[in-house]
Amino acid sequence: MTHSTEDSSAARARPETITAVPVRHPGRWVTVGVIAVLTAMFVHMLVTNEKFQWSFIIDNAFRPNIIRGVYTTIALTVLAMIIGVLMGVGLAIMRLSPNPVLSGVAWLYTWFFRAVPRLVLAILFGNMGILYAQYDIGGVPFAAQFSDLLGVDITGTLFSLDARTLLTGFMAGLLALALSEAAYMAEIVRAGILSVDPGQSEAASALGMSRFQTLRRIVLPQAMRVIIPPTGNETIAMLKDTSLVAFVPVSNELFFQLQAVGNRTFQVFPMLVAACIWYLILTSFLLVGQYYIERHFSRGSAGGRPRRQRRGPDPDPVPVGAGIDLKKGEGP
Repeated sequence: MTHSTEDSSAARARPETITAVPVRHPGRWVTVGVIAVLTAMFVHMLVTNEKFQWSFIIDNAFRPNIIRGVYTTIALTVLAMIIGVLMGVGLAIMRLSPNPVLSGVAWLYTWFFRAVPRLVLAILFGNMGILYAQYDIGGVPFAAQFSDLLGVDITGTLFSLDARTLLTGFMAGLLALALSEAAYMAEIVRAGILSVDPGQSEAASALGMSRFQTLRRIVLPQAMRVIIPPTGNETIAMLKDTSLVAFVPVSNELFFQLQAVGNRTFQVFPMLVAACIWYLILTSFLLVGQYYIERHFSRGSAGGRPRRQRRGPDPDPVPVGAGIDLKKGEGP
């Protein structure tokens, strides 16, 4: 009698089976359908519109002169970013310096080069020969007047520099891009340094580390998590901004070469499409590199890649108080 009562009470207490109904998302399917239709229309336009002239693009967008333009674009991007990053780190340290002169000079630099467009800077540096057509190194001020007065040549010029020879189109474009990039990188690096807890620097100082050692070993490695993502974006932007040096002009640059082919053959639009294709290819490689660099510097952080879990069952946990004699209050 007792067993039957217990069984009946257990049957009444057992909860009913829950029938799970998946959540419906009709809006998602409508959005997917609209995107699919728009994508099909875009692909159909690319294939059927004869104005694209894909055969002409394939025949002319991969010629040797275009490939040399690609190498020039890559060289400009790499060199400008290297110079910009190194100068940006120095400017960021100057901005954070307690010395008001260093901080003011760094602020003035970033103010100027962030205010002036890069296209204007490129054209300005390209015409710098107007300002310094010839510059004498080692000369005596007002040497010509003194020479006429004394009747003796006292110029003492060691050598002369011609800005038109020194500032070639490539160098002018590189300086314009690198100096402008340094101003932006200075703010990025400064933000990364400020994101590190000041207690880290105080602890390093208590251990006897110098300011340079603290910056190199403690602050910058932690700030890289903040610095790397915007630096990757700046690198991609720099790759696209290399097209501005075509106005210096730099004749062996990618966009200049593609534009020259379009102007020579009166097929401007197809070569603009070819330029889009080339920049898409180069940017895709940079995006892949940025992904792996960000993953490397994000190890151990909340936003990093989770660690791989160990396979196999966990070992049996040790019971609380195991091996402790409760009477004596100590272990065996």
